[in-house]
Amino acid sequence: MNLPVSQTNRSSLEHISFDPELTPGARNAVIVCLRVQPTEKVTVITDEATKEIAAAIVRELEVVGCPYRAWILEEVVVRPLTELPAEILEDLESSQVSIFAVQAQTNELKSRMQMTDVVNRRRIRHAHMVNINRQIMLEGMRADFAKVDRISVKVVELVSRARVIRAKTPAGTDLEAELNPKYRWLKTSGIISPDKWGNLPGGEVFTTPREVNGVFVIDGVVGDWLCAKFGDLRGNPLTIRMVGNRLVEAHSANRKLEEDFWRYTHTDENSDRVGEFAIGTNIELKDVIGQILQDEKFPGVHIAFGNPYGAHTGAEWYSSTHIDVVGRKFDIWVDGVQIMRGGEFLIEG
Repeated sequence: MNLPVSQTNRSSLEHISFDPELTPGARNAVIVCLRVQPTEKVTVITDEATKEIAAAIVRELEVVGCPYRAWILEEVVVRPLTELPAEILEDLESSQVSIFAVQAQTNELKSRMQMTDVVNRRRIRHAHMVNINRQIMLEGMRADFAKVDRISVKVVELVSRARVIRAKTPAGTDLEAELNPKYRWLKTSGIISPDKWGNLPGGEVFTTPREVNGVFVIDGVVGDWLCAKFGDLRGNPLTIRMVGNRLVEAHSANRKLEEDFWRYTHTDENSDRVGEFAIGTNIELKDVIGQILQDEKFPGVHIAFGNPYGAHTGAEWYSSTHIDVVGRKFDIWVDGVQIMRGGEFLIEG
């Protein structure tokens, strides 16, 4: 059901002033990535910390002329969230497009999974912008996503036929992923379709691996709420080792990072299991910035422990957690053929 604009709840976002420098990234999100149409209803979910960015996005929705309903989480619920409020979930049920632009807080992943369950079932074109900030809006969100999509298509063509992918870095990463032909590869290049919701900024292809073995030196970032706490790990990397697709070691000079990461990856029986093997394809990014939303799109390999997004990849198992890890300057081989050297693709999109 599409609501006329006069009946939508715009909350206080329409009255918030914002830096016009946010406009190009907001327009990219609404027009290029989501392709919002005037006849479509949009749900916007944000929080107090992110409302200026959300206000820029809402302004672009008003230019399109579509009905929308905007929610500032703190106006309806106490955080950290244990569950997503029922009224927001109900609003999602009647939307064709949704945008989630918030700052992650500890142990809120369950509430985000409640949201994406509706998104998946209703086939909503959903932009997931967890921990979006000004820097990302001025960098990653200004990318030419048509260009990113072209290289992403080429990478998917190569890896979807592969049996083994090998990855190494100067910092000491040396791992091998055996792939399962029954599991699908997904492209989230920033051009969002009903088939798979996507993070913005976009730029990655991923699957659930059959098995990952080896060492990953995380000199980029770790994900979820640990990202905001520890930031760029170039100076204090976390070194992990996987055997049989399970995390078996984690070491860092930053003992708190080591302890928090180990605790996170042992939340449930599959939290230590590699659920995602991905290749970043946003070739317009120049370096890791200490923000997982953008950094996991940085060209190279990243993996995630926990939830394998089985509804999309076909993996049959589940975890209540999901945490990405990112490194720098990868060399990548697909079935023995090198496709990346020092973080630069050797293929053309």
